[in-house]
Order: sequence, then C-alpha cells, then structure tokens
Amino acid sequence: MSKRNIIPIFIPHYGCPNDCVFCNQRKITGMSTDISNSDVENTILEYLSYFKRKDNIEVAFYGGSFTAIPIEKQSEFLKVAHKYKEKGLVKYIRLSTRPDAIDHEILKNLKKYGVDIIELGVQSLDEEVLNLSNRGHNPACVYSSSKLIKDYGFKLGLQQMVGLPGDNLEKSIFTAREFVKLNPYCVRIYPTLVIKETMLYRDLVDGNYKALDLGSSIKFVADILDIYYKKNINVIRVGLQPTENINYDGDVVAGAFHPAYRQLVESFYFKSGLLNYFKKSQNINREILIYAKGKNISNISGQKSKNKNEIIKELGISKIILKEKDLDDFEVEVQGKFTEVIDIRDYYR
Repeated sequence: MSKRNIIPIFIPHYGCPNDCVFCNQRKITGMSTDISNSDVENTILEYLSYFKRKDNIEVAFYGGSFTAIPIEKQSEFLKVAHKYKEKGLVKYIRLSTRPDAIDHEILKNLKKYGVDIIELGVQSLDEEVLNLSNRGHNPACVYSSSKLIKDYGFKLGLQQMVGLPGDNLEKSIFTAREFVKLNPYCVRIYPTLVIKETMLYRDLVDGNYKALDLGSSIKFVADILDIYYKKNINVIRVGLQPTENINYDGDVVAGAFHPAYRQLVESFYFKSGLLNYFKKSQNINREILIYAKGKNISNISGQKSKNKNEIIKELGISKIILKEKDLDDFEVEVQGKFTEVIDIRDYYR
C-alpha cells in the first residue's frame, strides 16, 4: 500500500455516548471538543499547502465517535471534505467510530459524501473486557456493524487495544483471530496507556488495575502481530503516536509507551524468528551474512545493535554482517554454512 499524505481532523469526544475507562480524548488529542466547518476547511487547506505530492491525499476524521454525532453535523463536516474530493485534491475520506453507531441511515449518508474507509474502535471481542472497560456495546454488535459496513461497499478498519482491564494474551489472541475472520482492510493495535483524569487512572492509583509495562508488552503485541502478518492483514499502526500530551513527560502515567514502539515490537519479531530459524536449521558459521529489505535491517539489528549482539551471543559466533537487498517484506537471506532465503513469519513461533 503506497504511502498516503494524511490530513487529520480531530473531533475529540464529540458525540461519544459514554466514557470508556481509558479515555480522555482531550488529553489524547491535545484539543478541545469544539470544532466547526471552518476548522475542517482551514485544516484541509493548511495541509494541502504542505504536501508536495498531491496524488494520494486522505482526509481522516479521528477521535470521538464520528457517526454518533447528529447526522446533520456529520453531513456538515463531510460536505467540506467531499468538496475537495470532487475537485480531485483529496483521494480518500476516512473516519473512526464506535461499533454501536452504525446503521443503514448513517451508512447511506456516508456513501453520499464519498467516505471510503470506516474504522471501528472495537478494542476487544471479549465480553468481560468490554464490560470492565465500560465500552457500552457487546461483541455481537461488532460482527453486525462490520458486515453492514462491508455490505455497503466501504473498506473496514478494526482497532484493537491490549492490556485493558480483564484482558490477557489469550483474550487478545482470540480478538485478533476473530478480526482475521472479518477480513478487514486494515488493523491498528494500541497497548493500553493510563492517561491522567480517566477512570483507569483512578483504578491504577487505587490498586485495582495493573498496566502492561513496556518490556512485557512487546512480546504480547508481537504474538498478536504474528496472527495478522501470517494472514496478510495490513497493520497500519502499532502504538499511539507521541504528542505533547501523549508522553511520559505529558499525561501518560503508566502503560507501554515508546516513541518508536512499533520498531521495538518488530525488532523482537525478527530477532525471535531468526533465533528459531538458526536453532532449527543449524545454518551457523563463525560469521553469518544476512540480507534483508532496507527497513528490516534496523529491525534485525535492533536499537543500538541490541538484537544483533544477542543473536551473536546466543549462537556463540563471532560476527553478523547485515546488508540491504531487494527482498520482500518478510524475506531474509541467510548465508551461513549454506545460503537460504526464508520467510521470517514461518519461524516466529
């Protein structure tokens, strides 16, 4: 999927019918709840002036629950974005919403204004986790709304959170496998962060909730990522994007946060896959040459060569040489006792 230029329109908590335990949209976005048509227009114009490439631009309505807003207000916002789509200046329109804020009337209206992608903030398909998180909907709602979205011809996005109250690896893996069955266009994975001024923060302070720490979350999320990778599901984000507020110097008080969180997870994924391969194949020399796609060289090496040094120590060898080669996303060419091209997904577990 080619890289898109995103025009983000934040609608924090506007229209959302309830307060999930983890949510403080004002803190997450750093914005107030007020937004007008002129705000939408000005944001689009501002970003259009930045972009050098004009052929792959997407307007994305983030935050809150877009389709829980009164339908007249939805239309006002969408009308602005649709105007630029009709002019050929915007190619896609995307929005995020709740699974229980989807019906025929809403989808007909979204179709009218040229919406392409609808992402559902599902978080979990375990009923206990949904209840403890005060999500306000049940798992059945997710299946029905996902089907309806696809029936109307929209691309379906699904968002998963790990480490919510009552969650564990088994429940998160169940959610990921159910997501695969729904065959989404894309998926996002977020580790739960504890933000100030939320119910989850109060539970943390009272000792009723324990957050996933960074180290333990990495393997947790890598195991989930593996399910999507093996089924060729496009994972467009892993971890929240750092902002002035979303930072340990800001409003994050606990949870698995890191500005390069995805790289940490993918580095663990590649290291684990390579170690499993070497143990199985015994394709080991004193020096090993590894070729990979450019972006995967840093994943194999790890931050400050941590992965590479761990593999060297584990295998009892003297050196690993990493070189870039035009390979597929998950392909790695290993030159040890013999030369072999492997798919890292075959060796993660």
